[in-house]
Amino acid sequence: MGLITGLLTLPLAPVRGVVWVTEQLYAQARRELDDPAIVRRRLAELEEARRSGALSPEEADRQEEELVGRLWESRRTSGGREV
Repeated sequence: MGLITGLLTLPLAPVRGVVWVTEQLYAQARRELDDPAIVRRRLAELEEARRSGALSPEEADRQEEELVGRLWESRRTSGGREV
């Protein structure tokens, strides 16, 4: 980046910083959502909540379907290998 370009784009530096932070937060959230260990732990918690009656069967089924879908998606995108 040249001196003139640097001076002209200097007012955009805060915007670029916010965009970078947002991209980093999004990437971390995706890693956590797609981590098979976290999904399995959440499935175990869901089963315990179902047994204790903290969740209705319909709500437990809906959440379980979502979690299993995320687990399958993470396996599909990782090439089927255990991560």
